[in-house]
Amino acid sequence: LYQGSVSGTHLNKPLIGVTALPSGRGYWLLAGDGGVFTFGAAQFYGSTGSKNLNAPIVGMAATPDGGGYWLVGADGGVFTFGDAPFYGSTGSLKLNQPIVGMATDLKTGGYWLVAADGGVFAFNAPFYGSLGGQHLNAPISFVTGTPDYGGYRMIASDGGVFDFGD
Repeated sequence: LYQGSVSGTHLNKPLIGVTALPSGRGYWLLAGDGGVFTFGAAQFYGSTGSKNLNAPIVGMAATPDGGGYWLVGADGGVFTFGDAPFYGSTGSLKLNQPIVGMATDLKTGGYWLVAADGGVFAFNAPFYGSLGGQHLNAPISFVTGTPDYGGYRMIASDGGVFDFGD
């Protein structure tokens, strides 16, 4: 359900994603500097839009109750807002490839970070496997939880889809 946009608004960085409230009654738009824009019932809990970051923001995930969200940078740094707990990050690790996104595990309230090579980092969420170390025709560009959140699905930039868990 359309509830608004930032069309015609000056943005410091382009929009890179949208994250829906688990209830479906609103959404957040995310800019590459971590600027967060709210629509519908989605609440603003903060952003990194005015912070000097080590790496650009590449993803966002909502908490299971919609009372908060996480932002993740390409270096794996995780930023928490609202009721989103911090379970860990890869910000201090040397990664083979940058982080490209994150997804929420609605069963545990944890999250998965996914790198361009398909490496998966689970924080308070079950690890179902990864593509790290395997040859990919194209890099991973997106991750989402499966419909019942018993796993996760990675999408490559060439349209390849890779399922883990159920």
